[in-house]
This record gives sequence, structure tokens and C-alpha cells, in this order.
Amino acid sequence: MLRFEVSVEDLLRSRFALSPALDLCLLLRSLIGQGQPLPRAWAARLLPAFERLRRDTELDAALALQAPHGGPNFVAPPPRGLNQTWSDDLAMIRATPLEAARREFATTATGPSARDPRVRAVLDSTDAVSRIAEAMDQAWHELLAPDWPQLRAICERDVVHRVGVIGEHGWATTIESLHPSIAWQAGGIEIGHFPQVGTVRLAGDGLLLIPSVFVANIAAQLEDPWPRTLGYRARGTAALWGEQETVPQPDALTALVGRARSRLLLALDAPASTSHLARSLAMAPGAVGDHLAILRGAGLLVRARSGRSVLYRRTPLGEALVAGSG
Repeated sequence: MLRFEVSVEDLLRSRFALSPALDLCLLLRSLIGQGQPLPRAWAARLLPAFERLRRDTELDAALALQAPHGGPNFVAPPPRGLNQTWSDDLAMIRATPLEAARREFATTATGPSARDPRVRAVLDSTDAVSRIAEAMDQAWHELLAPDWPQLRAICERDVVHRVGVIGEHGWATTIESLHPSIAWQAGGIEIGHFPQVGTVRLAGDGLLLIPSVFVANIAAQLEDPWPRTLGYRARGTAALWGEQETVPQPDALTALVGRARSRLLLALDAPASTSHLARSLAMAPGAVGDHLAILRGAGLLVRARSGRSVLYRRTPLGEALVAGSG
């Protein structure tokens, strides 16, 4: 069991962030069979480009640094917040001093793939950092960038939901909602059935929480320069992967309001903006806005401003309609 000792000051400093670089590393691990298996359709779509990148670029050098439960920190630098972009991450990767990268090579590039002469030539070169960064940049643009707006929207909606839970029920309920294996016990966070064991003291620095569609259960980052971090599976991932979700079947609802509007009603299990819904459901923003206006006019939704965004949520009538459609 892994336990985080949490003080009041830690809660005040805990925050959410997104990490494009971490998601890229998790995707690459999945594609080489070391991470969460991808849905068959996604794997079939990505594998041809992935294999071509392995042949035509130096991506194998970056892959040699990955392991099922981790990799070097310099290829996945700690994110600063929810507005983190791949360009931000790539700039930090490229700025890594060669000696710092080589220290990580020594502890992560230990598998058989690291002994491949082509890989070894990259890792032993004086421009190893820039060559690995270039390979990862190409992988980002070909493998993840086309889907990133939709994946980012899912993660942003997850954060909106979690912040709402904090406001309504507090941090303990929010933390326990991340995964069934997590419990708030005696002033700390306990994760059962976890590969790492021991007690971690946050020491007033707070906890960084990162939603991702590529995390199967719970992932933890316990080493500097990262803050102490929990990565967890974002809400909405099951729908993205086409998995069976524990939500009512939409057949009756679809017959009543139409397929597009039923999708929007079902998706609004947490408040969301028009742009978030459009990206996460891969729908045109104009069409989403039109459907939301109709649902709002029918008394199924209400809207409220939150900062610079307008968030929609289901009314009691909308909740009853969704609940009664199963």
C-alpha cells in the first residue's frame, strides 16, 4: 500500500494540471505493449504510423527509455498547470543538460532494446537530447496531435467535475472518487494494491492531480523534479474508447429527443461548456450550440457563467429524463 501524509497546508496547495508529454509517453508505452492496452480501433489506426516512425526516425531511442511503470523525467517534465501545451513540454525537453539526461539513461535504458547499435549510437551521442526531442516531436504530431483537442476536452471536463465535487463535498470525497482503490484514512491518502509501497510526506507542497485517458487505474510520480503526483483515468474515457459504461442506454431517450441531443444530455453528467462538449464528442460547435439552446428551451438544461466560460448542466427534469431512459 502507498500512503500520502496530507496536512491542511497540503490541501490548500493541491491542484490539477494536464501533461501532453506524459500522455505521449503513456501512448508510446501502450503501442509497444508496456502500458494500458489501446482499444482495437485506435491501435489499428495508429500502428502503421508508429511502425513507420520507428523505421524512419530515431523514435526507438526514446522507446528504449520507457518501462511499464515509468521512464526518464526529462522526456515528461512536470506540467505547470491546466494550460500546458506540447510546445511548453518540448521546450523543456530540449533544454535538458546532456549530463542530466545521461544520468537518467543509466537508470532507464537498461533493457535489451537499449543495446541495439542504432539506439546506442543516439544515446551515446553528444546531441542525444535534441535527437530524442526531435523523434518525440514527430511522434506527437503524427500519433497524438490529431486527437489531442478531443482528449484535452475530456480531461478539462473531468477537472470541472472534480472542482465541483470539492466545493460540494470536500477533498476527501474528491480523492476517493478518483479510483475505488483510494481511501482517505486518518489524515492521509491510501492506495491499495499499488506497485509502490511506503509512506510519502507531502511536506506542505500539496499534491498534483493529472487526469488522462491513457491511465488504466492510478499512476504516481514520487521523484524530483516532479511534485508528488497522482495520475488517474479521466471521466469520459470509457465513452471515448467505446467501452460499456454504467450509464442508461440511450435508445428511449434518442427516440424522444434525437441522437445528437441524447448524446449531449448523457454527456452532461458534469457541467460543461459548448466548446468542451464539441471537442469531447467530436461535434461541430455550431451544432452543439443549437442543440443546447433547444434542450434549454425545453427545460432540460440551465446555464451559468463560470469565469470566462458558460457552463451547461441538467435540470431536475433533465436528470429525470436521463434516469428514466434506461
